[in-house]
Amino acid sequence: MSIENKKQLFSIASIPLIMTLGNSMLIPVLPAIRSKLGITSLQVSLLITVYSAVAIILIPIAGYLSDRFGRIIVIIPSLIITGIGGLIAGLAAWWMDQSYAMILVGRFIQGIGAAGAFPIVIPLVGDIFKQEDDVSSGLGIVETANTFGKVLSPILGSALAMVIWFLPFMFIPLLCLISMLLVLFLVKSPKRKSEQADKISFASYLSHIKSIFKNNGRWLYAIFAIGCICMLVIFGTLYYLSDLLEDKFNVFGVVKGCLLAIPLAALCIASFITGKGIGKDERLMKWMIFAGLIVLSGSILLCGMVTSIYWLIAWIGLAGIGIGAALPCLDVMITRGIEKDQRGTITSIYSSTRFIGVAIGPPLASILVKMSPATMFYTISGICVLASVIALFAIKPKKDEKLPQKESMA
Repeated sequence: MSIENKKQLFSIASIPLIMTLGNSMLIPVLPAIRSKLGITSLQVSLLITVYSAVAIILIPIAGYLSDRFGRIIVIIPSLIITGIGGLIAGLAAWWMDQSYAMILVGRFIQGIGAAGAFPIVIPLVGDIFKQEDDVSSGLGIVETANTFGKVLSPILGSALAMVIWFLPFMFIPLLCLISMLLVLFLVKSPKRKSEQADKISFASYLSHIKSIFKNNGRWLYAIFAIGCICMLVIFGTLYYLSDLLEDKFNVFGVVKGCLLAIPLAALCIASFITGKGIGKDERLMKWMIFAGLIVLSGSILLCGMVTSIYWLIAWIGLAGIGIGAALPCLDVMITRGIEKDQRGTITSIYSSTRFIGVAIGPPLASILVKMSPATMFYTISGICVLASVIALFAIKPKKDEKLPQKESMA
């Protein structure tokens, strides 16, 4: 990989890092926001959900636009919109007495921007790098940046909230500005080999996408479902752990952020190692996904059986390793299996399904934990078992299964 490509990759990786910080920074701050605004646990969880819900709807459209007009043309305005949304949420919290509704509006606008930022990164990496090993390594670094953002976010969010509770909202525009400048000056969007996409209407494009799903639906739907479940587990368990540390153990501030970062650090390390090691071996990817989901299922199950906070963090950390082993494999498989002209749309739909998990996780956890923490963990573990079954039987290499690039999908 050349120095120029490394600079491009560094700049591209800033996008998932900053998008993750913009969302996950709020996880440790949610109890404080709930207290300051005088709202319920379900209402405060909607600050995560509304961001993700609007992104779910708009991500496929952003993917289509990136395929037709170019990745950078979509990414830059999206970063600007994300920054504006954060600014609105922060100013509302600062200036308004009853600010919850306006903060939700700001988060809604952030979600619009997020739809055209991080999801476009995956196809952009596939466009820039020619060698399959470089693509795998690049996507591993992108996924690592995403997970590193999750590691850093509870610490940074807690530290900012110690100054003033709404400061994490105000920090988002600065982060978006940094990423935008990096992309503008260091990333060169590859020249498109064909201008045919410019002539395709949205309706025709949807029809073509349907044909891709018709031919490759088995493994595509499996990857979408697994990505969704992984995000559900991350955000659901961290939402619960954040509340537990404050309400039961009286742990606040940066100490709390550091404890939340432990399982995320495990996820980050596992993601980095997996991205470096998988290369282009699709059979290895399939079994790495399956093994990671088995580890995830068992770890979450054990979480429901312990009462010690130390063991709980340890088992959630092991769950993070399982997720970290699976995510880079999912990214590489979906990028390699789709032609470049349709890659933006398909990978964006994949990102959209991941956002579904982000949206569902916190409210699901808040509802299930009212029954009991064990009920919550056992339910989530059962969902993870379902994901492992999907990985085992739906992501299955067949020599006669034709992919757009004439590659078999493990």
